[in-house]
Amino acid sequence: MQPEAAEPSIDAAAAEYHEPQSPTGRQIIDFELRNSLPRVRAPSPSSADPPPGSAASSQVMGTDPGSTLKIVKGEFGYVLEDVPHLTDYLSDLPTYPNPIKENPAYSVVKQFFVNQDDTVPKKVVVQKDSPRGIHFRRAGPRQRVYFESDDVNACIVTCGGLCPGLNTVIREIICGLSYMYGVNKVLGIEGGYRGFYARNTIQLTPKSVNDIHKRGGTILSTSRGGHDTLKIVDNIQDRGINQVYIIGGDGTQKGAAAIFEEIRRRRLKVAVAGIPKTIDNDIAVIDKSFGFDTAVEEAQRAINAAHVEAESVENGIGVVKLMGRYSGFIAMYATLASRDVDCCLIPESPFYLEGKGGLYEYIEKRLKENGHMVIVVAEGAGQDLIAESMKSMDHEDASGNKLLLDVGLWLSQGIKNYFTSREKMTINLKYIDPTYMIRAIPSNASDNVYCTLLAQSAVHGAMAGYTGFTVGLVNGRQTYIPFDRVTEKRNKVVITDRMWARLLSSTNQPSFLSSKDVEEANITEEQPKQTSGEFL
Repeated sequence: MQPEAAEPSIDAAAAEYHEPQSPTGRQIIDFELRNSLPRVRAPSPSSADPPPGSAASSQVMGTDPGSTLKIVKGEFGYVLEDVPHLTDYLSDLPTYPNPIKENPAYSVVKQFFVNQDDTVPKKVVVQKDSPRGIHFRRAGPRQRVYFESDDVNACIVTCGGLCPGLNTVIREIICGLSYMYGVNKVLGIEGGYRGFYARNTIQLTPKSVNDIHKRGGTILSTSRGGHDTLKIVDNIQDRGINQVYIIGGDGTQKGAAAIFEEIRRRRLKVAVAGIPKTIDNDIAVIDKSFGFDTAVEEAQRAINAAHVEAESVENGIGVVKLMGRYSGFIAMYATLASRDVDCCLIPESPFYLEGKGGLYEYIEKRLKENGHMVIVVAEGAGQDLIAESMKSMDHEDASGNKLLLDVGLWLSQGIKNYFTSREKMTINLKYIDPTYMIRAIPSNASDNVYCTLLAQSAVHGAMAGYTGFTVGLVNGRQTYIPFDRVTEKRNKVVITDRMWARLLSSTNQPSFLSSKDVEEANITEEQPKQTSGEFL
């Protein structure tokens, strides 16, 4: 392929810009776009022309690469939260025709490439006078790429806990690079972030990963912690790696952001792409994370087993603990899907045990009515109720995640003690914890398709020169999202929303909320929740 030099800069005098401080203290580069001059940009000592025809042509990175967001503003309240591009800090990069156009698989496709100005709105439900709001760049192949296929030396790393679909993402990144772009050099970094400098790498080919999607876990192995930005980037530079694909949760994406910033500081031609992974579905902005559908489906088996046990004995109670350290999405969706659950407890919704309207009173009432009941509890629920002497609130794992007491065992024992002390009725309680069974299984059909789309979107973005981004589904469309947006807060169940109300109407359980709890929930939803923990 013959390279094509970047276009000359456009006179920056046509664009106004200023640098307001965001509420979090980060600089935001804010550009007012003119109707008459929609393709203008402001000057910067370290910037080069973005991809021709892109909305990014109207903005530029700031002088402090660690504290800027790329913001493009248009008419009627349009805001694009754009992702970085290699040309933001490297001048006159050559481009090449996208080889996808010659790919037989795309021969029947009417439109090979995504329009450079295509964006996806964050919010789709609006009123007639609403501003257009925040948008993200649409994912997909571009007409020009910034890497020749033979020059690409990519690597893949998986970090954090296990999740269904990890192997599928790995497989599809490799197959996407090979089959769509003709890339033959892909390294697997073993053992998470520390594998960059403490473990061997393995060469990955379409043949070697052909059937890994049928297995749970990750063929690259994983770990928590071990993030040393300078050592990692040194290793990337020494190995001549120019595309880095990082699969992991919000802590991992924080680490990926730090790697990108160091790469940009050194002005290396290296694209950094993140694929968000969390079985809890608690990553902000995106519709859902891969592995979530599989987790909800597999949770049905545990709930069904608990229901069979409970209804087969007198006053039977089945307690099922599901994943959800900070967010109760798995518990909520598994409960709605099951229809056998009588009570669902999640971290976002406070509850109390004793007294009128408490959980114990509800259990007693349900047993008298039905003779059995099933309780689903997320692992992060009820932590504030556990006795101080039993808490592990001051302890963290290597990722910085708070170590929680087993709320399922604690709740089960509390229920037993309650009925034993009152001698009102004899109960038969069974406790089921399927956590590691769910994490370790292969992804189902729905997640396999989703993993394929995420992996291919990441490959398209890296080849097109985008960097410092994570891929994700926003309102049903694949998008490129800045790292900052997916790490600034966690996605949580909104207990004042209709989805939680649907669950309450399905289980017929009380909300356990006081008027003060509802008021606090409303205030919390208005204020962004900051994530905690270090890099995974």
